[in-house]
Amino acid sequence: MRVPGQDQTESAAQARVVAPPPKAGQPVAGSGKASKLLGSWPCFRGPDHNAISSESVKLARQWPESGPPELWRLTLGEGYAGAAVSQGRVFLLDYDEQAQADTMRCLSLGDGREIWHNGYPVELTRNHGISRTVPAISGDAVVSIGPRCQVACWDATTGQCHWLIDMVQQFGTEVPRWYTGQCPLIDGDQLILAPGGKSLLAGVDLKTGQVLWSTPNPKGWKMTHASVVPMEHLGRKMYVYCATGGIIGVAAEDGTTLWECTEWTTQFATAPSPVVVPDGRLFVSSGYGSKVGSLMLQLQPAADGMQAVVLFSLTPKQFNSEQQTPIYYDGYIYGIHKHGGGQLVCLDLDGKEIWNSGRDRFGHGPYMIADGVLLALSGNGKLVMAEASPDAYRPLTRYQVFADGQDAWGPMALVAGRLLCRDMTRMTCLDLAASSSTPAANP
Repeated sequence: MRVPGQDQTESAAQARVVAPPPKAGQPVAGSGKASKLLGSWPCFRGPDHNAISSESVKLARQWPESGPPELWRLTLGEGYAGAAVSQGRVFLLDYDEQAQADTMRCLSLGDGREIWHNGYPVELTRNHGISRTVPAISGDAVVSIGPRCQVACWDATTGQCHWLIDMVQQFGTEVPRWYTGQCPLIDGDQLILAPGGKSLLAGVDLKTGQVLWSTPNPKGWKMTHASVVPMEHLGRKMYVYCATGGIIGVAAEDGTTLWECTEWTTQFATAPSPVVVPDGRLFVSSGYGSKVGSLMLQLQPAADGMQAVVLFSLTPKQFNSEQQTPIYYDGYIYGIHKHGGGQLVCLDLDGKEIWNSGRDRFGHGPYMIADGVLLALSGNGKLVMAEASPDAYRPLTRYQVFADGQDAWGPMALVAGRLLCRDMTRMTCLDLAASSSTPAANP
């Protein structure tokens, strides 16, 4: 649909700049209590930014016909926003249509009851869903990025809003066509953002919301739906981002540009984030356009510091990914191939397909790895557990989590064997931890 203002006329741009920034309200307490369960999933793709759980909790390899135990379920506003978890609390950015407010919800991991919620007013309409980002947690700070590019820092315990900035107003950000898909990245005492506009990337003080550094944007590259990824290579720590005009790597200490690559541009939209592969390589993919589905880049020394060289490219028929970010695991890349109708595939590091999931199709659904297995949720809400091995696609068990599931695209989170997953309007918490008894298989 055509969205008013997206034609970037001068009057529309001025209207966005002069609009006053929203103000957060006061937190509303609920009856929930923080769970005593240990573990955390503090941000998009987990603690190591790779969608792999490093917890020692063993997962059951088989589920009964009734599925793994469901601990709780709740109704949400429309969208694909995933959860972050810390200290027994679940944090989720939701949209309250009645109040017309982006709303941060803090829930108990144990039973799903609300501990508190707080929000700020912003008028939104359905645009293939509304909320679609995962918060980031550091200590008592929880950071969210709303659909219209508002960035808020909340107190994890009380729900008070410490600060709120509007990237459209402050940086001249252009809201992406399907609202913000960028998830916040916290690194130490800094929040790393990719606003586009006058600052391609920016480092923000986590305590105050003040900008510490910014990366100039002379080429006018814009925000995509991808998120910023941390990386280290050739003795430099950097942040990597897929903008509309290419990929950039900036120095972590001050945002100085280390390298750019214009071999990869947004063909219609870019949602997957770059995947860091050992030895200074990056795997990038998209599901739009007809020429290039994926690229493997190699960072190398150059006369002026560093450069990104294309090692190989894959056509959409070979591999592309429209929404989810692929996973690098034990020497192989796992991802959902859009061109194949949503097959889960395993690729070697030369881009060769090792196996695919055949008749098992997952659409645009999310996936992750934990305890040596792949967990993949199809767009219609079916959860499949398979071996995370390059040997073959071996599904172990499966269950229809949402009987009439629709657009179950939100990133999943796993803490203490509890899996948090959602479809368009519902979230559930499933207990996947292994028990002393082995249930009957659900093939």
